[in-house]
Amino acid sequence: MRDPCENSAENEQEEEAKAAAGDFAEVAESEKDSDADSDSDLETGSTRGLGEVVKDTPYRRFCEAFNVVPASCILRQENASELSLQHRGLGPQGARALASTLTSNPYIKRLDLRDNGLCGAGAEALADVLSKNSIISDVDLSENQLGAPGVQALCAALAVNQVVQKMQLSGNGLEEQAAKYLADLLLVRTGLKSLDLSYNQLNDQAGETLGPALAENTGLTELNISWNHLRGPGAVAFARGLEANIFLKVLDISYNGFGDPGALAVAEALKTNNVLEELNMSNNRISAEGALSLGRGLRDNQTLRILVVSRNPMQSEGCFGLLKSVQDNPASALELLDISDTEVNRKFDDLASSVKVILPGLHIKNASAPKGLWTVASSCPL
Repeated sequence: MRDPCENSAENEQEEEAKAAAGDFAEVAESEKDSDADSDSDLETGSTRGLGEVVKDTPYRRFCEAFNVVPASCILRQENASELSLQHRGLGPQGARALASTLTSNPYIKRLDLRDNGLCGAGAEALADVLSKNSIISDVDLSENQLGAPGVQALCAALAVNQVVQKMQLSGNGLEEQAAKYLADLLLVRTGLKSLDLSYNQLNDQAGETLGPALAENTGLTELNISWNHLRGPGAVAFARGLEANIFLKVLDISYNGFGDPGALAVAEALKTNNVLEELNMSNNRISAEGALSLGRGLRDNQTLRILVVSRNPMQSEGCFGLLKSVQDNPASALELLDISDTEVNRKFDDLASSVKVILPGLHIKNASAPKGLWTVASSCPL
């Protein structure tokens, strides 16, 4: 099966050839046919949307130039602070038309283009916008098959942009090559505060690349790298980056393969890190041995408020070790310990009762907590 982005590239070349020849009749015909039944251009049953598309606007002219059908939802949101275009099938050419409009748009601060098949070419067009636009601060480009070329363009743009604070790149098939561009970005001081890299294919080589960059980063406060393939030496290298980082407050590394070696490296980081407040390590193949190592980090840590280690084969022994370390740390800031999906024994329950006396604000979420004994947080922000 061919990569959809490869097919898209061929279609783009055909469309560009038509546009260069000034043949816009096909565009007009597409608009006419789409009035009644398209959800990605003119909204059905809306005379207001229809009237807006008929009106001549810069966006409409760019659509004609790039041989794409204008999306009425874009026209309706041109003067709004948020442009939400999830699942619209814009494609690379649609992204280029939109980008040409966004360059000079003085209103839009949040741009949501999740699941639009933008591919690398669409990302390059939007990267050009981000290198010039001084108002967009929140961008969601998740599930767009951006790949390494798209990320390379975006990272280059963000390196000179001090306005974008949040970037979501979840589900874009990013691998070790993309990690190199991301690492270069982390080494540059930008305005970026929150980065979502979840649901990609970042592996142990990517971890070895990102770890040193994380150690040097001076801007990110929230990083989500869950649902990737960080394991082995890569997981350890990434955790060592956390040890030196002094800005990150929220880290989600759930659904990777840190295992016991990774847990040990995270424990060493927690001993010296005095900034991190929320850590999600659920589903990371951490055994009782790894949990005991993690506990040694908790014994010295004074800032971590939320620790999620659910869905790990820690057994009751590992859970006991974690909680005992919290008990032994008079300066512990822990508010939530999530060990759900792990059965604990009476020994753990007895310890939990004792800890409750000295740390009444601590909430424990586990598979067998007696009803009414612990108040479980309704949700975890990670």
